[in-house]
Amino acid sequence: MPKHPVVSSKEWIKARKKLLKKEKKFSKLRDELTRQRQELPWERVKKEYTFEGPDGKETLADLFDGRSQLIVYHFMFDPEWDEGCKSCSLIADLYNPSIIHLKHRDVTMVTLSRAPLEKLQAFKKRMGWSFKWVSSLESDFNWDYQVSFTPEQMAEGKMYYNYKKGKTFPVAEAPGISTFHKNEKGEVFHTYSSFARGLETFMGVYQLLDIVPKGRDEGSLSYGMEWVRHHDRYEDGSFVDPYVELMRDQQDAG
Repeated sequence: MPKHPVVSSKEWIKARKKLLKKEKKFSKLRDELTRQRQELPWERVKKEYTFEGPDGKETLADLFDGRSQLIVYHFMFDPEWDEGCKSCSLIADLYNPSIIHLKHRDVTMVTLSRAPLEKLQAFKKRMGWSFKWVSSLESDFNWDYQVSFTPEQMAEGKMYYNYKKGKTFPVAEAPGISTFHKNEKGEVFHTYSSFARGLETFMGVYQLLDIVPKGRDEGSLSYGMEWVRHHDRYEDGSFVDPYVELMRDQQDAG
């Protein structure tokens, strides 16, 4: 941690008020960004997507559950994995309690992954979550919304993610969040998607870390979220980070 000057209360308040002016400016800029986000054009969803949920087969339109707005969290859970992504799990820990409140603002939120439903349900039970989780294993949804990648895309460096082609990842899944609107005719529209660091907005733990002296303290790590664990694994000394291992394997192969 860098050294900090220790000052009188008067000097501290002066410095704090100077920063407060910038924080207020940032808040206004954030409000403007929110306004522009809500004014984005919409994209009509023409494809009929079908998912496997706890109540059987459901379409994208069904997922709205009687509301006009839908949030889909693209949770990284490859069909071959035995547990979901630890970083996505952190985000899920934080949005799970919000869902009851979203329902009262005409918003339904669901979690969606390519892993089969039985794996999703088992992991959900382990984590103690209550949100609705559906499988897109038999759907093109993940491919169409750029959160899953084919072996060919990975091998050729043609992964399209966060609106840029040529991205590379050690795994074939990536995180994201998408929003949709359904009108009175039942037509569904894609209104927004965000990926990569855009997801930090939904990670309250980072907002809290950003106000303490050491901040996120991630500078010495292999990648930013290396420190994250499933919430039942923090005291597990035998835990091996699969992403660090994958990156090491790639470096060795290169």
